[in-house]
Amino acid sequence: MKRLILAAALLASAAPLAAETHRVEPGEGAAQRLQEALILAAPGDVIELGAGRFTLTDGLSLDVDGVTVRGAGMDETVLDFTTQQGAGEGLLVTSDNVTLRDFALENPKGDGIKSKGADNIVYSRIRVTWTGGPLATNGAYGIYPVESTGVLVTGSKVSGASDAGIYVGQSRDITVRNNIVEANVAGIEIENSRNALVENNIATRNTGGLLVFDLPGLPVMNGGNVILRRNLVIDNDTPNFAPPGNIVAGVRRGTGILVMANDGVLIEDNIFENNPTAHVMVVAYTQAFEDARYNPYARNVIVGPNTFGRGGDDPQIDGKEQLLEAFGGALPPVMWDGVVEDGNGLMIGEGVTGWTLNLSKPGQSLAEAQPAPLDLVPLESWGFPDVGAPAELEARLK
Repeated sequence: MKRLILAAALLASAAPLAAETHRVEPGEGAAQRLQEALILAAPGDVIELGAGRFTLTDGLSLDVDGVTVRGAGMDETVLDFTTQQGAGEGLLVTSDNVTLRDFALENPKGDGIKSKGADNIVYSRIRVTWTGGPLATNGAYGIYPVESTGVLVTGSKVSGASDAGIYVGQSRDITVRNNIVEANVAGIEIENSRNALVENNIATRNTGGLLVFDLPGLPVMNGGNVILRRNLVIDNDTPNFAPPGNIVAGVRRGTGILVMANDGVLIEDNIFENNPTAHVMVVAYTQAFEDARYNPYARNVIVGPNTFGRGGDDPQIDGKEQLLEAFGGALPPVMWDGVVEDGNGLMIGEGVTGWTLNLSKPGQSLAEAQPAPLDLVPLESWGFPDVGAPAELEARLK
């Protein structure tokens, strides 16, 4: 009997404790109390941030699985990094099944929130703002998940990022939905990632609204299967303020959607207005590279029905006078450089006006362009896989 009682006691002591909520209020010592809560949290715990402004001089980190960090609202709970020392991100997450919701970060010296190798991560109603407006000295990324499987970014708002407001890189199974990105160099960027759904977002006053890239030399390659659907892409007219040498420093002011060196991108049911370079541009990668895995061509890009308003009337490209004259004062809604290795580069559907420049190699001078209208592809011939984050990520927010 004594042995049974002892065994029962040992089992009880080994049982996991119930999930706890750790409340952290702003005020004196808040930075230390918040970081301690992030360190001491157990899987399933909630770290609840009170309303008010947390003054932080150093970045925060979380490496515990299954934690929720929850504030009182993106305008009520503010993590203020204006006096941050160093150039690190505001919050770094390296654990799985994390939910971040209902708080803001202002003026981080580096990125806003970076999650690396964090699978099944949710960003919901997060605001990242550089309050001084568009500046090259701002952090590169606002919301920055990388090397992850299962990413949901929803209901969030980013402004002032010197690279991309919302960036998802080297990841798969991604949904970016119902966000507002304003006054960034790139509003939303999907880079070297697969199976991404970008829908119902507002991209405005950026240099470029929505970007889908593949770049060489990264650990994860061969991005594709990306859907850009039902987004409002308007007034993307902010001069490029990326630091020199940054890849997005080459994005032209006034680009609505830019697809570069990606395989399988569907663009449909978006609304475009006042993107002065072009509503949709599809191009090859033009820089030298040594990565044998890399394909620099855009392949299997499909532009279906969209609403195209005014745009293309002030393109920030060399030789624009000749192009504007050739096109009667404004570039067509959809422009393709025409560079293709084999197979399909760009396909357009009924009601879409698209032109190819018929260039034969990446980086070729526009003076050698031979513009021609693109042929239409019947809608019923299109096929596209289901993409997006696992449904259970949405369920966490209900």
